[in-house]
Amino acid sequence: MMMSKDPWAGLAIGGIDARRVSPDGRHDFFWILAANGEPGLLLRLRDETAEVQPLPKMRNLDLAYREIADRRSLILLLKDSEQRELFAELCRDIVRAGEAATENGDALNRSIRRTMRWHHLLRGGRSDQLSLEEQRGLLGELNFLERLIGLLGHRAAIEAWRGPSGSSKDFELGDCLVEVKARRGAARPYVQISSEDQLLDVENCRLFLIVTPIDAVVKPAGKTLTDYVSDLDRQFSMEDAEACMLWEQALAETGFDFAHDYSGRRWMIGRSLEFEVMDGFPRITGPLPNGVSGVRYSIGLDACAPFAIADNILDQLIADGNS
Repeated sequence: MMMSKDPWAGLAIGGIDARRVSPDGRHDFFWILAANGEPGLLLRLRDETAEVQPLPKMRNLDLAYREIADRRSLILLLKDSEQRELFAELCRDIVRAGEAATENGDALNRSIRRTMRWHHLLRGGRSDQLSLEEQRGLLGELNFLERLIGLLGHRAAIEAWRGPSGSSKDFELGDCLVEVKARRGAARPYVQISSEDQLLDVENCRLFLIVTPIDAVVKPAGKTLTDYVSDLDRQFSMEDAEACMLWEQALAETGFDFAHDYSGRRWMIGRSLEFEVMDGFPRITGPLPNGVSGVRYSIGLDACAPFAIADNILDQLIADGNS
């Protein structure tokens, strides 16, 4: 594998110019320069290799299938020239991941997954670790995601996880919406609502609030955040490539990074409380006064108690709505 500082040095601008990454490589990876000079990486596909669709859309990267010299290829191009050095490291990591595959189709899947794992760095993502409260919040959502997997399967479950993409509700399942809150089991009996629209009604939908106690524990009890994420990552790695991509994309949006060290804190997830949010539920409802936004407030769990539902109600509603 060529390991020069700039692997695109010497390639010509004006058409797609290419240089094989490694003469002895198992798969056909090439360094390329596109017509406008964008640096990129190309993986040539074999005739029997099925395309992974849909490909993820990324702000600083262009990932697409193209016909190059009468051969289908996956091409990854960098759109932000300031990220060129980091992009070179991304490409080398993609090649290492792809070369570990014996089949061309597996090399394609691994390349796309590795691209998603790097994506949040190239988009100017955070380099710091998640705070303790952010870890707790992510664990609450992952806990419910795993529950959905048992009800719906991996593909439908990951498609329903909308919180990382900026939706006001953490999970959207047709006409069933779910907001997940995590709290210390011994904390004051309140949960924090972080925006004015988190508990707002949506027309023709039912809204549920899941409150999950998540506590720090001493080794060997519990698991680290990385342990919990790795368990789900292994599950998605055995599913179809599209489900894997959606998982990688959602995980990157949360700010989690496998490179970060979360070994100093272990967590135990307790039994959740479940409520249906409806008329009379303790919440702020709109419309807010003109010019007022960014509202944060707390609600007491005692006041939520009349709206508690049995454990199986939500599961049955989700299963029935997706059958």
